[in-house]
Amino acid sequence: MRNKGDFSFSTCWNIKKHRDGKAMLEEIMELGFQHVELNYNVTREHLATIEPMIERGTIGVSSVHHAFPFIDDKDFDTDSPMLGYEEEDKRRRAVDLLKQSVEYAVRYGAKAVVVHPGEVAFQGNIDARLKEIYKNQGRDSEAYAALWTTMLEQRQNQAPQNLERIHRSLEEISDFIGQRGYKVAIGIETRARCYQIPTLREAEWLTSRLKGSPVGLWYDIGHAMMMDRMGLYENLRDLQELDLPLAGVHIHETIGLSDHWCPYVHSGNDDFDVFLDTIRKAPVRVYELKSACMPEEIEQSHNQIINKLLTLEGQA
Repeated sequence: MRNKGDFSFSTCWNIKKHRDGKAMLEEIMELGFQHVELNYNVTREHLATIEPMIERGTIGVSSVHHAFPFIDDKDFDTDSPMLGYEEEDKRRRAVDLLKQSVEYAVRYGAKAVVVHPGEVAFQGNIDARLKEIYKNQGRDSEAYAALWTTMLEQRQNQAPQNLERIHRSLEEISDFIGQRGYKVAIGIETRARCYQIPTLREAEWLTSRLKGSPVGLWYDIGHAMMMDRMGLYENLRDLQELDLPLAGVHIHETIGLSDHWCPYVHSGNDDFDVFLDTIRKAPVRVYELKSACMPEEIEQSHNQIINKLLTLEGQA
């Protein structure tokens, strides 16, 4: 497989089939990647065989995904209020866990920690209900419009308080990083559920208040495509108009409302071209693909992206 240079690859692709971390990374290296993002399902058991590979320079770590390593606690998983908890003891626990993720990132020479900062709490999974209506009746249906209005009103009502608490938590982690002289970014990630934080405008609100800090946007392309289709924000307009310091990108494409597919290969069109300039500018570039993506599809997708980036650079 073609050497992928400084492009990185997330372990979310094959972690469910490997208890041994070394075997997991070797399979990724067979794709031509020399760098990985260690995702939030990586356990200490995995790390027992991964860390010697890092120490020998066999593999580089571009980023780790908070909470890292895996923590078996639903209060602090990737779909939780996390840094925005109203309960102060839980908010402080979330900050402490992020400090742990930062320490691991620094130890492994990673450039960034990817963070799901929080969400607005709903009874039940309103996002799943909306996606089901979207699939069966369409975004223009009365059922979708009614439930969307309910969701949006509660989200707009509660998000400001959540954002204030997330801001406080990000200030604390920024102080922690600064005091230790660490060179690592905190990337707040665009999310895949409509009640989750941040939108791109919420990301700008946070990063504008943290100027000079390590906090930037982690732009998950597929998630942003999904939120645009559901109606939460205008993805391309906001991306172009807002002042958003970029910490990194997750590269994958969303087909309908199904994400983590190989760009170009699974959509069969060139709509993904609009994201190439963002990929080109990103300091950390990570493929985050689902296990259904085959090695030959990953290779084909990467080759198309590289060829298109070369054309784009030639036009600059």
